[in-house]
Amino acid sequence: MTVAKAVISSSLSNSSTSSNTYIMYQWGGQRCWRPISLPVPKPNSQNLTITTRNRSLLIPRASGAPSESNNGGSSSKTKTKNKTIDPPPSASSSGNEKIDTSNKIQEEQEQKQKQQRRLDLVDVNPVGLGRRSRQLFDEVWRKFSGLGQISRTSRADERDALDALLIREGPMCEFVIPGAQNTTVLVVGATSSIGRIVVRKLMLRGYTVKALVRKADQEVVDMLPRSVEIVTGDVGDPATLYDAVQGCNKIIYCATARSTISGDLYRVDNRGIYNLTKSFQDYNNKMAQLRAGKSSKSKLTITKFKSPESVDGWEVRQGTYFQDVVSSKYDGGMDAKFEFTFTGDAVFSGYVFTRGGYVDLSKKLSLPLGRTLDRYEGLVLSVGGNGRSYILILEAGPLADTSQSKLYFSRFSTKAGFCRVRVPFSSFRPVKPDDPPLDPFLVHTLTIRFEPRRQKAVESRTGVKQDPRSFKLILEYVKALPTGQETDFILVSCTGSGIEPTRREQVLKAKRAGEESLRKSGLGYTIIRPGPLKEEPGGQRALIFDQGNRISQGISCADVADICVKALHDSTARNKSFDVCYEYIADQGKELYELVAHLPDKANNYLTPALSVLEKNT
Repeated sequence: MTVAKAVISSSLSNSSTSSNTYIMYQWGGQRCWRPISLPVPKPNSQNLTITTRNRSLLIPRASGAPSESNNGGSSSKTKTKNKTIDPPPSASSSGNEKIDTSNKIQEEQEQKQKQQRRLDLVDVNPVGLGRRSRQLFDEVWRKFSGLGQISRTSRADERDALDALLIREGPMCEFVIPGAQNTTVLVVGATSSIGRIVVRKLMLRGYTVKALVRKADQEVVDMLPRSVEIVTGDVGDPATLYDAVQGCNKIIYCATARSTISGDLYRVDNRGIYNLTKSFQDYNNKMAQLRAGKSSKSKLTITKFKSPESVDGWEVRQGTYFQDVVSSKYDGGMDAKFEFTFTGDAVFSGYVFTRGGYVDLSKKLSLPLGRTLDRYEGLVLSVGGNGRSYILILEAGPLADTSQSKLYFSRFSTKAGFCRVRVPFSSFRPVKPDDPPLDPFLVHTLTIRFEPRRQKAVESRTGVKQDPRSFKLILEYVKALPTGQETDFILVSCTGSGIEPTRREQVLKAKRAGEESLRKSGLGYTIIRPGPLKEEPGGQRALIFDQGNRISQGISCADVADICVKALHDSTARNKSFDVCYEYIADQGKELYELVAHLPDKANNYLTPALSVLEKNT
């Protein structure tokens, strides 16, 4: 019997002992009526309620299971399929045909509960369980990420009120991190595969988000959450970036050229980063001037070589590490000079043939009033030459008594052509091991030393190997890098893996030039070079952080976006460049620095231990 629809019809008499009720069911496509007799409920009994068309009936729970009558067409074994049975008069129902409806209802409820408790194979299969949990997570994420799409309004008061309700007062308030509500982040490339996830992760954590897009058409507007402030501009046009950086504290750069045309690569991946960093620095300088102060993100110029007068005060000295008479027979001569050439370059050049000999170029520092190097974290030199290595020496101590000064040194290498060299104060070591660590506040003299030791033979552009005992160093400027605890600019670059070989060299050349522009800007930076990007959920696999272009595996866009957000307030991420990919087994001798297995938990800070072992200012 298939019951498609049941209607209970009641005919209550004035009797206080019973009531007659008919239930309509469907048998073989025909309507049938079945009489039931319901006793009047007694006081203090447990009752069930059946709601009919016109009234509710109270049905007492039976203590036992009454037997069902087998008389006439009322039996459950009735074989009538094509004949409609009309309901008999209410007063002529037989007492032998009474059915305990409450017992049937109770049995049906128990049967439904058993069916609900029944476990299928897919319920206990780990794959099935994982699929169901993934569906639940995706559904929650879609609700969170779609909150900004509920309605768009042009009224500022309505927009602010809705943001406060959905983000800061709603279910996402558990994701908010300290300091996020006072931080405005500019996301460049907000419509890219990584940028879209970055925007939503920032919103979940309570940041104020601005998005820089080239065209604010309807497709772009619908793609971004409603709470994001959309700014129209082009990273290749500096004039359009002024409004974008207004009020911003940090920048996440996810944009990349859409084609391999050299012009597009130069405009987006190289010049675009330079334009944006310069606009951001100009904005910070302007705000500092309004406060009658100096921007904390600006470099301090120690010396700049632009005229013949700029080489005045620099002294060239010669020396040797051997003080005995035996070394005199190894004296092959040395010579060095520092001059401003007719081409407009300040050149320090010469040769050292003497065993254990060296030449120095030094000058006493003259810093602006109120400026000391303890407010900075290192030096940056813009130099060019023939690829020699040099020693940077700082002399620190009281100016009144220079005999108490201590010497500290750090080595740096150059390449053929111009390059920027960053030398943090933390890399300086005392010449005498017993001396205390360097105190930048007491630095008063800077020296650049060349010595033939540890020099490597470098081929010139003509293919001829040069004598390692000769050198040539072109100096453009020496500046101090501002200190800070957090990153100002996060750049998503690439490792080159997964790019077609025919276009890899062009892409990497533009990417590396953009990274160099960011490093010399003076901003605190974090450069992330992910492996080939994958469109899959993040937080599911272990990550590898490395330096040296040795990774080959891919990584999901969601994991890269999570690293960007976590690096905003992580001091270990400041001024570091690193590669990141999924876990894999490296070849022998090519082991990676750090393997961090992290879970998709907002409280799991996997970035700090991963980056703490990597080199800074790379």
